[in-house]
Amino acid sequence: MKISVDDVELFTLSETQKRVIKNDISSAIFDADMKRRLQYILTHKYEKCWERLKSHWMPVLSQRYPSVPTDQDALANLIFSQPDYKDRAAKNALAPNPLLLGG
Repeated sequence: MKISVDDVELFTLSETQKRVIKNDISSAIFDADMKRRLQYILTHKYEKCWERLKSHWMPVLSQRYPSVPTDQDALANLIFSQPDYKDRAAKNALAPNPLLLGG
């Protein structure tokens, strides 16, 4: 089983690795279950990042605007449009030791 994103192979599960997993996961649902698990991991990461982004910016935005969008994408785009918004790369560039910043 090859795992790729945007047509770039990230890693491959060997037949032995698949057999080890199939010790706990039925072969009949193996492929679907692996896809479900990968989707869960990325969705969970998105949700945690969204919580941190929102918790940081809601107090700031509430001081700048009388109301903010309730739609997640609209709110995210409003946050990204703020002149003082910095993504992880920009924050790391400003940090005295970028290795200390998590992500």
